[in-house]
Amino acid sequence: MRILEGLKPEKVFYYFEEISQIPRGSGNEKQISDYLYDLAISKGWEAIQDEHLNIIIKKPASKGYENAPAVMLQGHMDMVCEKNEGVEHDFEKDPIKLRIKDGYIYATDTTLGADNGIAVAYVLSVLDSVQEHPALEVLITTDEEKGMTGAHNLDGSLFKSKYLLNLDSEEEGVFTSGCAGGSQIDFKIPVKFQNTKGKAFKISVKGLSGGHSGVDIHKEKGNANKILGRILYDLIDDVELSSIGGGSKTNAMPREANAVVTTDNLDKVSKKLNKWNEILKNEYTFTEPNVMVTLTDLNKEVFPLEKEIYKKTAALINLIPVGVLSRSTAIDLVISSNNLGVITMDEKCITLFNHPRSSVETLLTEGFIPAMEQLASILDVECEQGSHYSGWEYAKESEIRDICIETYRDMFKKEPVVGAIHAGLECGLLMDKIPGLDAISMGPDGYDAHSPNEHVSIGSVGNIYNLLCEILKRMK
Repeated sequence: MRILEGLKPEKVFYYFEEISQIPRGSGNEKQISDYLYDLAISKGWEAIQDEHLNIIIKKPASKGYENAPAVMLQGHMDMVCEKNEGVEHDFEKDPIKLRIKDGYIYATDTTLGADNGIAVAYVLSVLDSVQEHPALEVLITTDEEKGMTGAHNLDGSLFKSKYLLNLDSEEEGVFTSGCAGGSQIDFKIPVKFQNTKGKAFKISVKGLSGGHSGVDIHKEKGNANKILGRILYDLIDDVELSSIGGGSKTNAMPREANAVVTTDNLDKVSKKLNKWNEILKNEYTFTEPNVMVTLTDLNKEVFPLEKEIYKKTAALINLIPVGVLSRSTAIDLVISSNNLGVITMDEKCITLFNHPRSSVETLLTEGFIPAMEQLASILDVECEQGSHYSGWEYAKESEIRDICIETYRDMFKKEPVVGAIHAGLECGLLMDKIPGLDAISMGPDGYDAHSPNEHVSIGSVGNIYNLLCEILKRMK
């Protein structure tokens, strides 16, 4: 028996369970893209799979809607792959293990992929069953979570849509009409090792809850990489650093970080780490009650890094701004932020991966990015800017927004909220590629995206699907 069998809308949950069986982390979308293309062809729908594995499915207008403007329904097929510590799950091969609890769908010890699998399930269900609709142009993109490369490389000339209904929002009753842009900033520190080995110990920061580095950034959650940096600075006279690593995705707040160190002052180090446990428990009493620092004897010897590399690494981690950088004075919204999401180390260098966001472009291009370049220059480390995506500016007038508001008001007998979010959506990119496109974003109640506690409301999934169908019905 299927886990989601019997849930309504049946086709939505059928398709969501289907795609949950297919590995679809960012950069690993070939299998899910092929599934979507093959399904479309089997149903007799016009389908395109482009060289970036984006899927485009077109369906003619139903009877009576021949003269209505075409509508694009859009989401992304990739998901963020996060799992709890110690969990055996291969995101390259294993299906997501779904479970139902108290009216919500969860995964088991991993991210759920409702972001943005629910959108994929919505559009497949619409294509498969909705009888009253204008001409539909369905777009399911790749690599949204890492760099929006699917949307970046899309051929806009393939579309005739006037309206865009993006289905990548996570709050019922809220229509999103603007979002932040973002960049990637990476720091690289070349590594050099000392000639003498020392007894190895692992310092671990764990127990943090993580979350989406955009929509959750205002919740004052802990960043494991930043916490580890503070600890390493405090221990700079007591230990030697051999290796460091933390986090797994730049768009997820890191829940765990580790450093391998050598020391001849074990008692002193243990006492300091006990002090840090007290400090962190006090600082994060309400937001991260499970945070902890541990010290583990690795029972081996390792070569430590040269002290100068240790000092640069600790300084850089501590000096990179993380969390909310600026807020709006007009509305309750974060304007700019940064997430030090990942730290890696190989035989050549230590790399710090940052994901800054801003709804005001110049705060990135003329503010944060130049500041990070100056920081790199001062510390004599390499700084690289990676992919960049534009924000989506709120439009004073929008026909699709008016239709959505009126439909929501009629169906639910209350006013929706219309606003912007501090996260990346593909709407801005698509609007650049398709001139005149009028866009809005919506979605069901989803929680803790990009973390293993991700869950989505079953009832809300149904509400938003019914709303979507009614919006399409009214677009004559």
